[in-house]
Amino acid sequence: MLYGARALINDPVILLADEPTGNLDKKAADEIMELLLAVNRRGNTVLLVTHEQRYANLCRRRIEINDGKILV
Repeated sequence: MLYGARALINDPVILLADEPTGNLDKKAADEIMELLLAVNRRGNTVLLVTHEQRYANLCRRRIEINDGKILV
């Protein structure tokens, strides 16, 4: 989580999050997603890569890649 805190400290315009919940238990993963959603509500762009459909469904915009094809 230290790297995540460092990424947020300078209030980035764009935050890249590659599988931020990948190795976490459900409670911790839910907390991280709430943090990322709060950052987005503040006006920052969050680019999230995830295999977890439940977290993708929380996002306002989704771009899915399936078999190398982009589905919008």
